[in-house]
Amino acid sequence: MIRFSRILFVVLLSWLVGCAPVVYKPGQPVIEALLLEDRYITPDGSWLPVRKWLPEPGQTKAVLIALHGFNDYSRFFEEPGAFLKEKGIASYAYDQRGFGQSPRRGLWSGIDAYTEDLDLFVRLIKSKHPGLPVYLLGESMGGAVIIAAMSREEAVPVSGLILSAPAVWSRETMPWYQRSLLWLMSHTMPWMTLTGRGLKIQASDNIEMLRELGRDPLVIKETRVETIHGLTDLMDSASNNAQNIRVDTLMLYGEKDEVIPKQPTLRFLRDFLDTEGGDRTVAFYENGYHMLLRDLQAKVIWRDIAAWVKASHKPLPSGADQRDWRMLAKR
Repeated sequence: MIRFSRILFVVLLSWLVGCAPVVYKPGQPVIEALLLEDRYITPDGSWLPVRKWLPEPGQTKAVLIALHGFNDYSRFFEEPGAFLKEKGIASYAYDQRGFGQSPRRGLWSGIDAYTEDLDLFVRLIKSKHPGLPVYLLGESMGGAVIIAAMSREEAVPVSGLILSAPAVWSRETMPWYQRSLLWLMSHTMPWMTLTGRGLKIQASDNIEMLRELGRDPLVIKETRVETIHGLTDLMDSASNNAQNIRVDTLMLYGEKDEVIPKQPTLRFLRDFLDTEGGDRTVAFYENGYHMLLRDLQAKVIWRDIAAWVKASHKPLPSGADQRDWRMLAKR
């Protein structure tokens, strides 16, 4: 009986290991990273689609690199990019690995891959726009990638960061049953796909925009469990690296955000604001949802971003940076 139990244990352990979540890492480097007209070619030969919004020649005052959120792609910056273009701010956005029209759609490439892609892209943009200040903007997962990238020992220096509802919902701030269920599913059915149906979470008050996303074939609707597991690893990293942000940073958060909860966001803020190095501006939008850049009041946020890029030390036009985040914590 004891021998049978040991055999059963070995079989179960082998099964769990065999079903562990997979990270689909990039291949070996074969070329130098290249930035073409509408493609970013990474060293392993992957082609990542690029969108850009450029002011008239000679009118560019700053450059912004925008990273999309989870299951989204570079189109997310279509309207903000067009707005900032008129303000003399050039913008670039690319489809991160596994999203949009990039390779291995729906598969997770790992934190190292996402941060390395961003690092090389920044280098290419700085070469293309020598002498101009370069800023990074990340929405949700994109914000988490930026935080992780800034934690690298040899991170490329940039002039500032804009974090829009960054994904900092670490395991430490999740209920135990949620952590346990994620571990169990990712180690038994990593290939299983899940949808957000039935969660009753509102990502924005811009209902027509949400419907359009639902019709967009490039927006991922069903997510593999192992990809959610990878995203959670990234959120762990972002949450634990607030102290490594040492450049001017503008953080944006909507008080009606139902995607990234307030508790982990406020926890991140405490560490973030206690760190020396760089000016820190935190803007809370009373009527803002998770998709701040596409909410009905999105232009308010766009104006704040443009103003902050031009003068990070001045108050924002909306006054959202004057709201006391500690009062929200008490709520």
